[in-house]
Amino acid sequence: MKRPGLVIYGVTAYILFNVSFLYMIGFLLSLPVPKAINDGDAVPVIAALAMNTGLIFLFGFFHSLMARGRFKKWWTTIIPADAERSTYVLQSALFLALAMWQWQPVPATIWEASGAGTWIAYGICGLGVALVLVSTFLIDHFELFGLRQIWSAHKERPMPTPEFRVPFLYRFVRHPMQLGVIMVVFGTPVMTAGHLLFAALMATYVMIGLWFEERSLVKEFGDRYRNYQQNVPMLIPRLTPVSRMALHATPS
Repeated sequence: MKRPGLVIYGVTAYILFNVSFLYMIGFLLSLPVPKAINDGDAVPVIAALAMNTGLIFLFGFFHSLMARGRFKKWWTTIIPADAERSTYVLQSALFLALAMWQWQPVPATIWEASGAGTWIAYGICGLGVALVLVSTFLIDHFELFGLRQIWSAHKERPMPTPEFRVPFLYRFVRHPMQLGVIMVVFGTPVMTAGHLLFAALMATYVMIGLWFEERSLVKEFGDRYRNYQQNVPMLIPRLTPVSRMALHATPS
């Protein structure tokens, strides 16, 4: 049975996530957006730190919880399994938007680049955005954001069985997408205390999330992924791509 409502739901979730991610770039770089990271009335520092930490905790908690297999198994008894990934994408967008909307400024300047340093900082952020975008397409952009699952259900076609692949960037670093996120949140010519808190909390969440993700990947792909772990670093890229022979070797 075709369900066009699911297609609308999946596309809406996809659009909202991309809007929130693009807005985050403007938010962090203090571009002309309705609210940037240093905008707003000052509140006591302790209150700002507590509020901001809580916002990122909410984002990270639900982002990680909803990615766990046990939660998915329970969750899909409530919502259609085909909409699970789109729902995950939607909640990520909403909690990220909430964090930016309610973020309390802590505008004390930690560092400020000038001249060439300004362009280097913007370059780091831009490269991070490119890494995130390219990484999603190297694996499966539309599956990652739930669109393929929704469309397959609409067309009444089964989803293909997940397979272990190591395309391009993934032969240099295991998690180029997460590396890109870290570069985005830290890549700014003007680093305030509030921005540093946002970047540090997001980077901490990335590391916690990767710990869970690595466990899931080992469980799913076994020795193939263990061998991959031994040959390709998690976040600091190799200078040269790992050879295909090394990827197919038996892990020691």
